[in-house]
Amino acid sequence: MSENFYQQTTAEPKGAFDVSLRPPVFSEFIGQEKVKDRLLLMVEAARKRGDVLDHVLLSGPPGLGKTTLANIIARASGAQLHTTSGPQIEKAGDLAGVLTNLQKGDVLFIDEIHRLHPAIEEYLYPAMEDFRLDIIIDSGPSARSIQLNLPRFTLVGATTRSGMLTAPLRSRFGLVNRLDYYTHEELAQIVERSAGLLDIPVTPEGALQIAARSRGTPRICNALLRWVRDFAQVRSDGTITGPIADQALHMIEIDDDGLDEMDKRLLEAIIYKFQGGPVGLSSLAVAVGEDASTLEEVHEPFLILQGFLQRTPRGRVALPAAYAKIGATPPGDQQQLL
Repeated sequence: MSENFYQQTTAEPKGAFDVSLRPPVFSEFIGQEKVKDRLLLMVEAARKRGDVLDHVLLSGPPGLGKTTLANIIARASGAQLHTTSGPQIEKAGDLAGVLTNLQKGDVLFIDEIHRLHPAIEEYLYPAMEDFRLDIIIDSGPSARSIQLNLPRFTLVGATTRSGMLTAPLRSRFGLVNRLDYYTHEELAQIVERSAGLLDIPVTPEGALQIAARSRGTPRICNALLRWVRDFAQVRSDGTITGPIADQALHMIEIDDDGLDEMDKRLLEAIIYKFQGGPVGLSSLAVAVGEDASTLEEVHEPFLILQGFLQRTPRGRVALPAAYAKIGATPPGDQQQLL
């Protein structure tokens, strides 16, 4: 279970459980204080002017609250939220269908906006800037352009790969915000809030145990809470204490640092099979039997953040902390760093 637990958690569709735990207003949203303050100020300023909120881009790793913030923005603006994603918009007609259904002041949320096809982006530019949609009908000599006026709306884009956004698209957002990983203390507050909504008894120590192994991500935090709740109900009296949470998380092989089985296999492969690196991503993926994109998007960011791994132009390199974690002896040049 642990080998793909984080992969499933960061990639799974947002179900009823996740939706029920989303904070509906800014005051209940825990963490991301700077981003929250900026967004709240923008919303309040637009409402005082009687104007439509400017376009907003939210970037950052999966599970940090981009979709939740889009919902809060719409609610705070008194607007209706329309949701889609980059891969769902395959042709200009799909985009036209979404945009022409908007009313004045509505919020359009496009998840994974970096995956929009370049040709679709070209149609989005005038829609964002001039609230106009130019559609070309037919092709060749019979081709003609139709111009549709759109109501003023707010586009909230979300991306996990901000580097893949084109400069013209990025420049059309009035506010660009990056969401960062959460602290253990913030995640512990999220655990206690979620546990309260679900009527799960949890001690502060139990909440902190879950928080410390959630890789700085609320979505993972809530997924772990589900598992620990089940464990506590079967193996104990239902209360999530520190020892119970520790036992539950070790059962799915998530250690005290939040590393799962695949994380440790990845570090062991770099250290033992590739002498500590550097090693290319494709070679590493073959060595551990995992998809390269999964390693790059799910496992590597946390390992880099925690100082176990480093990306270099030549490939991935294990750092001294990785040797200590695996219980291996680092090479001479790295022993000096310990």
